[in-house]
Amino acid sequence: MKLQRSIEIWKMGTVNYLDALKLQERLFSDRKAGKILDVMLSLQHPPTYTLGKRRTYHNLLVSEADLKAMDAELHYTERGGDITFHGPRQAILYPIISLRDVGFGARKYVEGLESAMIELAALYGVKAHAGKVGETGVWVGDRKIGAIGVRISSGITSHGLAFNIDPDLNYFKHIVPCGIPDKGVTSLRRETKMELPSDEVIHEQLIQCLARIFRFSDLQWKREPLSLDTGELK
Repeated sequence: MKLQRSIEIWKMGTVNYLDALKLQERLFSDRKAGKILDVMLSLQHPPTYTLGKRRTYHNLLVSEADLKAMDAELHYTERGGDITFHGPRQAILYPIISLRDVGFGARKYVEGLESAMIELAALYGVKAHAGKVGETGVWVGDRKIGAIGVRISSGITSHGLAFNIDPDLNYFKHIVPCGIPDKGVTSLRRETKMELPSDEVIHEQLIQCLARIFRFSDLQWKREPLSLDTGELK
């Protein structure tokens, strides 16, 4: 009999980046200790730039004072990858899962994230593809539509992916996105000829694509389990 694999999906709406980071850290510790099963956070952030653990400051093209004037935040993380932007109208997923249980190594995991975004784009008639060596993420031609930055420790994942549904692409002009010069950034809205449903529907489609790839058959949906006033789990 085929083993049913379960994952909780937390639909969280718009969450401040630091709140989401603290929640990931707590869930990571609990997953590592075996206190919880696999979890995936589905959310959006207010305008936020993040640097990976390599701290590539040179790829930020404006001062921190300029960022404040734009009402954008800058945060430093321990994920892989280079500088990137998170903001409204992106589908952001943070899986907190055990790769050992899934049976994936690090490379296969990243390829799975890429495949999920490629499948999502295809639903809307957009032909996307994985990047070349050194160009992690998902592209339409030479325009990036999906970014990946992950952290894996003790076989447990955190951070994840950001897929551009229809964000304000002007925010990307202030960075060298993912540290790759001379490449553009695009969105599903810009590339498709189809009418798009709500962002929530697209989030759910991306989750379904990812669940299929990672062989999760039992998706347990929860809405906003984090109190943003207290930062505590409801």
